[in-house]
Order: sequence, then structure tokens, then C-alpha cells
Amino acid sequence: MNRLIQACVWLSRIHRCRGFGVQSPTDYRYVRHVINQHNPYYAYKNLGTDDTWLQRKLGRLYFRIVNERQPETVLDGIGAEQYLKAGCHKAIITHSLDKVDMAFLPIKTNYQELFNCCDEKSVVVFQDIYRNMPLWHSIEYDARTAITFDLYYCGIVFFDKKRSKHNYIINF
Repeated sequence: MNRLIQACVWLSRIHRCRGFGVQSPTDYRYVRHVINQHNPYYAYKNLGTDDTWLQRKLGRLYFRIVNERQPETVLDGIGAEQYLKAGCHKAIITHSLDKVDMAFLPIKTNYQELFNCCDEKSVVVFQDIYRNMPLWHSIEYDARTAITFDLYYCGIVFFDKKRSKHNYIINF
């Protein structure tokens, strides 16, 4: 990605960095300790040595998400298996839609069928949401979603209906 575009995106979201504006303590903790965690993890030095800066940045985020949730099964539709297995060794990487604990998919995926397989503990991450923002907005406002995080490069969706619906824009 062009460095100028990257700088413009970062500057347009500067007021949304480090959890500013996030009022929920649970969501604030997630932003600070999972999304925007800058401390090195135990597996970082072995992961993504040949990746571009964006692949490495997203891969490390996916690693932290899986490490935090410790799911039983992970649906990998973006080819990040190296990061996902490093985050949770017990997770089974799958490509089927039986039951979704956690899914990592491109934005162009048919989310209607996917959301029918999700429960309140499921987490879905859509990659490259900036390529199709209208589709991302329809995912944000879907009645089955509860909390969404727009990180520009990817979007994270939670389905816990006990929580109030909220769409966060985060500077990642």
C-alpha cells in the first residue's frame, strides 16, 4: 500500500487511537490489550519473516485475537494458518461452516450464511474491509451482530447479544 495513503488513513483516525472514545470497560480492554498491543509476544520472532509489513501487522493481530480467545475451531479463509496455530496450538483449523468459534475471511465472503452458524461466543474477522466499505457497513448494521471494530484493514465482529450494539472505529 502506498505510504501516502497509509499516512492519510492514520491521520484521519488519529483521534481514535489507544481506545479514545471507547466507553465500555470491556471494549476498552480489548482495544488496549488485544488490538493495539505493542509489546512483543513469545512467538513474534518466528512468524512472518518473509511477509510484507501489512501482512505481518495483520498476522500479529490475528495471533493476538486467537491467543486471547483460545477457540476450539478456527475457519481460515485468508491463509493465516501460521499465525492462528501459533496463537492457539489446540485449535483445529478448518474450512467448513459447521459451527464457527472464530473465522478469518475476506470481505467478499457471503456473510449471511456464515452468521447463521455463529453463536454469542463467536468472533469473525473480515480482511480488507476498505476495499468494500458498503458491504462492511451492512455487516455492522446486521441485526445478528453486537460489537464491531473497524480497523480499516480488517473488521472484527462479536455476536454477544447481552451487550449493547456498538460500532467502533479504531486507529490501528
